[in-house]
Order: sequence, then C-alpha cells, then structure tokens
Amino acid sequence: MDAETGNRKDNVLLPRNECPENPQEGDVLEAFVYHDSENRLIATTQKPLAQAGELAYLKVTAKTQLGAFLNFGLERGLFLPFREQKHLIEVDKSYLVYLYLDKSGRLTATTDIYDHLQADSPYQKNDNVLGTVYQIKPEIGVFVAVDNKYLGLIPRTENFADLTWGDKVQARVIRVREDGKLDLSPRRVAHEQMGVDAEKLINAMNENQGILPLNEKSRPEDIERVFQMSKAAYKRAVGSLLKNGRIKKNGDELRLP
Repeated sequence: MDAETGNRKDNVLLPRNECPENPQEGDVLEAFVYHDSENRLIATTQKPLAQAGELAYLKVTAKTQLGAFLNFGLERGLFLPFREQKHLIEVDKSYLVYLYLDKSGRLTATTDIYDHLQADSPYQKNDNVLGTVYQIKPEIGVFVAVDNKYLGLIPRTENFADLTWGDKVQARVIRVREDGKLDLSPRRVAHEQMGVDAEKLINAMNENQGILPLNEKSRPEDIERVFQMSKAAYKRAVGSLLKNGRIKKNGDELRLP
C-alpha cells in the first residue's frame, strides 16, 4: 500500500478506451502488462507481436540519440537501446531482435541474438530454407537465422550477393555440421545452377557486342565481382554453352556464334 495515496502498489491500470462494455468486479480479462513512459504498469487488451523471451522480426519506426523504437503491435513502441544495436539500423527497415526485461523491468530489445538461436533444426542437406541476416563478418560469411530460430551461415565462399542486416534470404542447406548448425548457399544444386549461370553469361554477351567480358583465364575475384559466381561455376557454365554450340571460342575469346 502506498502511504501517501492509499493505492495498492500491485494495481495495474487498464485504460478506459480498452475496457469492455459494462465491466463488473470479478470479470476475467486477458491482457498484456508493460511499463509506460513514466514507469507505471499499464495493461492492454491488444496483442503484441512478441513478448519477453521471444525473437521477432520488427520494423524500426524512429531513431533517437539514445536508441530506436520498433513497432511490436502496441501504441507505444519497443525500445532498442543504442548499446544493444550491434550494427547500423535504418528507419522503416525490419530486423530480428530478442525481447528481454532490463534492470528496471522494462521490455527492451537487442540485435545481439546469437545466444538465443537453436542448433536443432529439422533440416537436412539440399533442403530449401528461409532466414534473416543477423550478422555479417566478411572474413567468415553471412550469419542467417533460419526460420528466425535456427543457426545458419552462408560461408564467404558461397556468398556472392550484396546482403545486409535484416535482409530475408532464401537458401539451400549444403551441410549440417556435427553441432547442428547449418551451412547455407543461396545457389541451387550444381546441375540446376549451371543453367541459370549459363543464361547470365549469355545476357552479358548480348550486352557486350556478343563477347564475354571475362574469359577462363580471368582471376576468380574478377569473376565473382562481375558475375556473382565462383570460377568453378563459371567454367561449368562456359563448358555447357560450348558443348551445346551456343557460344564459340577463338583463342581466349568467348563470343556468340
């Protein structure tokens, strides 16, 4: 009991505009309880997109010097402190975050989600999956939360796309590690991807007066930069085009017939 006001400290306010018609003492309501801007406990009958202890893919609605606010389904945004932003964020873009209660008991978000992801996915090699980019380390690769739940990685050698934090990505499982983590690739299995790569080379030749901008002696890094594929994939595509007579070779030059 508050000595000055006489109010019980465990009282929680449900705003009038959220009360049902003709409420009676003893009625049971399902509500979500949170702290407002003045640290008071407030109840709402609205259902949030996520609660404490959960991961959620939420959109940034505003940024301040202290942090950002995310839309999680309630009138008041979810606070993402600056110290909990492990990468640059942008307004109107969505990111995968973990919700927790801070030292004062307020619901808060963090982009540091690694320890909250699982390594027991049901997926096997060559399964197609959907995930969210939550971390990027150029020397290692792109870290992906598969189903926003499981640990996945697109190794540097498999990443040819310009992915950024918060991007949704479709990928194929290329390996299930002993610890259960998934190695991924945005590319299809080799025999399917070869046809896609071959068409990419044909399009490049059509845009370059019938000549392929690079040849089989080009540096792997140049092939990756121009065509977003490994040199091995490039050579497979070239071999397929030559075999089918869709291109011809004159010395080192590759061109349309």
